[in-house]
Amino acid sequence: MGGYGDLARFYDRLTENVGYGEIAELIDLLVRKYGSEHEVIVDLACGTGTLSVELVKFGYDVIGVDSSEDMLAAAFDKAEGAEGVSFLCQDMTELSLWGAADAVICVLDSLNHLDNEHQLERTFSAVSDHVCDGGLFIFDLNTEYKHREILADNAFCYDLDGLFCSWQNETAEDGTVTEYLNFFEEQEEGTYQRYSEEIAERIYSDALIMRLLTAYGFELIGRFDGFSEEPVRDNSQRILYVCKRLDR
Repeated sequence: MGGYGDLARFYDRLTENVGYGEIAELIDLLVRKYGSEHEVIVDLACGTGTLSVELVKFGYDVIGVDSSEDMLAAAFDKAEGAEGVSFLCQDMTELSLWGAADAVICVLDSLNHLDNEHQLERTFSAVSDHVCDGGLFIFDLNTEYKHREILADNAFCYDLDGLFCSWQNETAEDGTVTEYLNFFEEQEEGTYQRYSEEIAERIYSDALIMRLLTAYGFELIGRFDGFSEEPVRDNSQRILYVCKRLDR
């Protein structure tokens, strides 16, 4: 995983179309439907904290965790004055909290950005240690279909007010997508400052996920098509996993 220093600068502008409020509403529904308690949520890879702040509106105490100091600086500014939310700078593979949470979430394909299966396993192990019996682990992954058919070797452009972003993908045989992002921010007198970021997303199979869930004491409640309770389809781009921590 990278530090996302330059990406943090522009992240909120690039994700303005993400329905964070709707995602928070779905998570609240799932926690109340399947969880044992409804008090503390850990938001892994919380980024600039938008979802963490949205979840507070549903009455949760939220701990946002991210390894990027730049992302968290934006999160602290965003949450200024808000009660019930705090942030920690930690790698999700080394999660270390002072107690157990009622739910741990990790959404918007953050797990796809882990470098290898070992890091993924360490994350599952850390989550298992920090969610209470009967608590939930809710996470999503971009699918192989999305990697090979949507992201692929495609290019995308964002032309925003005072900001232009070019995004070029390169896909390896194993489906790993490397994303090359170039940001051009308008300065005074019509000049532009360039910033660059390189990010990789990896495919993690459903078979691997099921093995790790079993190994670390989770029961799968359901696999859903994106941020919904609809069944997974062949062309689903995102799978949402809802899992319950079995009693120790």
